Amino acid sequence: MELFDLSDKVAIVTGGNGGIGLAYAKGLVKAGAQVAIWGRNKRKNNQAVEALTALGGDAIAFAADLTRRDEALDAFQATVDHYQKVDICFANAGGVGRSGRLHQLTSEEWQAVLDLNLNSVVHTYQPVLQHLLDRGAPGKLIVTSSIAALVGAGFASGYAATKAAVLGLTRALAVEYGRKGIQVNAILPGYIETELTSNATDVFREAMLRRSCSGKYGTLEQMEGIAVFLASASSDFMTGQSIVLDGGNTIYPL
Repeated sequence: MELFDLSDKVAIVTGGNGGIGLAYAKGLVKAGAQVAIWGRNKRKNNQAVEALTALGGDAIAFAADLTRRDEALDAFQATVDHYQKVDICFANAGGVGRSGRLHQLTSEEWQAVLDLNLNSVVHTYQPVLQHLLDRGAPGKLIVTSSIAALVGAGFASGYAATKAAVLGLTRALAVEYGRKGIQVNAILPGYIETELTSNATDVFREAMLRRSCSGKYGTLEQMEGIAVFLASASSDFMTGQSIVLDGGNTIYPL
């Protein structure tokens, strides 16, 4: 058995039409997996499929707003109709939400970030888990959290809270489904150079660089390997874990 071979495996990557999600998808297709991208933006979905196909991958995309359970179910059914099965799921879709102090946020703004970063993960995982149980098949579930779950993330309390919540969800599901051969883990990226983070202020970027043991920002290419590891047989004895990929940011003293 090739430890990193994903041939004959089907993976879902939510939010896989750009940034970290697309990096995951690139790593997966390079390892031989078939990949279904779920994302809200059809244009970006199509561009992601083109990029994955250019790598020699087998990929398809479905438009879905995963804060809506019905749309997640529809995307899942479309994926199974196309590939006949699902083995791996990366719940990566999410966002920061409105920045501001907690007392300034409206109930609607708070609910929006809960839906985006927590409920969307639940909506994604539910049909995948049912499918794996119905097949009696092993599986891999991986969620993108953030180092914001571990360190102070001022003015982004909803983001920090939801990224911490998915770590609790990860451990709970590892317990619930471990005896069924389903591993559930989380990735906590630090500062990764993406289109989104390029809009950060110079002050924030400089602070993140100072806190990096490596003295560098993370790259999207560095996200590919962790995706393959957690999706492959290499991680079969790993579950309920939170893997920090931050260049040492969370351990570096100021």
